[in-house]
Amino acid sequence: MLDLFGAQPRPDPAHLATVKGWVAETLALPDDVTVMVTELRCAEPGCPPLETVIAVMRPGAAPEQRKLHKATAEITADDIRGLFAADASYE
Repeated sequence: MLDLFGAQPRPDPAHLATVKGWVAETLALPDDVTVMVTELRCAEPGCPPLETVIAVMRPGAAPEQRKLHKATAEITADDIRGLFAADASYE
């Protein structure tokens, strides 16, 4: 049988929590802000095969997203600092 969805390994929940913590720390987020980290795979031409999407959801505001073209397991605290340092809206 053909597996159309291709069972893929799931990101480690502990590392996901760590990445969320790095985002919260980097942005000095209050407790009422939600951070979501999602690893996505893409098979379309021109699309990176794997990327991690980080969404910051503040109450009463539209979600803000950033993307890293790497697996969640490969993300470091320096990646997170660099991802948000270039954006003046987070200062």
